[in-house]
Amino acid sequence: MARDARWDALLELVGKHGRVEVEEAAAALAVSAATIRRDLDQLAEQHLLTRTRGGAVAHGVSYELALRYKTGRHAPEKQAIGRAVSGLVAVGEVVGLTGGTTVTEVARALAVRPDIVGETTVAGGQPTLTVVTNALNIASELAIRPQIKMVVTGGVARPQSYELTGPLAVGVMNEITLDVAVLGVNAIDLERGAYVHHEGEASVNRLLAERAQRVVVAADSSKIGRRAFARVCDLGLVDVLVTDAHITAEAKDRFGEAGVQVITV
Repeated sequence: MARDARWDALLELVGKHGRVEVEEAAAALAVSAATIRRDLDQLAEQHLLTRTRGGAVAHGVSYELALRYKTGRHAPEKQAIGRAVSGLVAVGEVVGLTGGTTVTEVARALAVRPDIVGETTVAGGQPTLTVVTNALNIASELAIRPQIKMVVTGGVARPQSYELTGPLAVGVMNEITLDVAVLGVNAIDLERGAYVHHEGEASVNRLLAERAQRVVVAADSSKIGRRAFARVCDLGLVDVLVTDAHITAEAKDRFGEAGVQVITV
């Protein structure tokens, strides 16, 4: 097993159980205990976990995987969701993008759409697409695209998600209007709506949704039926959920009853 795959698996174990033991991890990943100890030491150096005698524990009370280590989870589903969400955005629109690995795939799909990359402006001299985001990684990928007008909120960057939060981000969001907002979430509950782990991200994402004429949640099926710490919005604010085909029929029906259109890929 390659090192990056081992690291991802170890972080998954810590995220799920709050701790990991060297011998158990070595058996689960079919590698030596020495390899696991070395991996845990290197992850601890990056402040992604805390080493203990015989293993490691979650780093801090509110543990979450850093974005660069989430990218491999459900990757095919996220890429398919990204392409599907991209298709819901019309040329010339203003689209708001939150952070997260799934929404990053939406940004990448938008960046290569032939009808967007083929022209730098539409009628009236407007940009082919205007993107507003509080995610630094998305901004860095789209800023080099001349056909896309890139607007970045201010704020304080969170290293776990590369998202900008705080009063500066809120100040920008209060001054703009969006055609569509694409929300990445950590969980979406069938009764209470969309959630993320961090309250600062939740407040910015909520404003993004409130400023949009329509709201799309992009989430793979592992997020459905779950809750996280901070609620972004209730289902009444969500127009479309784009997810993978592993969503249950019951969940799909319940979203429909709540007025949410479900698109599966």
